[in-house]
Amino acid sequence: MEKCGTMFPIAAAISLVMTCCYAADPWNLRDMCPTETSTKNKSPEAALFFNGLPCKNPSKITPSDFKSSRLATAGDTDNFHGSSVRIVTAEDFAGLNTLGLSVGRMDLDFDGIVMPHSHPRATEMMFVTMGSVIAGFIDTRNRPFQKVLKEGDIFVVPRGLLHYCFNVGYSEATVLSVFNGQNPGSVSISDAMFELATPAPRILNKLSPSLTLQEKQQNFSYGNWF
Repeated sequence: MEKCGTMFPIAAAISLVMTCCYAADPWNLRDMCPTETSTKNKSPEAALFFNGLPCKNPSKITPSDFKSSRLATAGDTDNFHGSSVRIVTAEDFAGLNTLGLSVGRMDLDFDGIVMPHSHPRATEMMFVTMGSVIAGFIDTRNRPFQKVLKEGDIFVVPRGLLHYCFNVGYSEATVLSVFNGQNPGSVSISDAMFELATPAPRILNKLSPSLTLQEKQQNFSYGNWF
């Protein structure tokens, strides 16, 4: 009996750990569940509020629910940061509903930058399809982890950590992302933390003290930096 009494707290602790480990987007209860969009234009009083999105009637599901072209073209980079970030969730891509996934695309002009931000509800996996970028994140001990990425490279940013990306090539760059959350969210550092009149290269230096514009222009191998 004493042995059983000792084992009970251990079993309870294991159960608690397992519960925390699986406290992410829930598993599907159906084969598929495209978002029911017909309720979008209803009044707030008539809407239902719950953690997720309603499913379509199974008899009305079509192949079109599982295709999206929202990220097929480059975003508008004609702005101060020279970048565009778009995330497609189940709100816009019905077939993603209940799958625990969302997708994104970053387009960066020459010297373009995606300012530090975080996704509180998802881990992000980046895949470079064009150009060269530096991607990095900062952990909870304020340690930076950053790498130069070229076409075909993959980089993972753990859930909730502050991260950034900037173009270090001599042409445009494109990065596709997959998130392991249906609604990853995005928390950005305000531009007020930086002088808006600051030229882009000086912003890059603030994010990565070891990187200077002069080094970038003289050495494209980055072998001595990372």
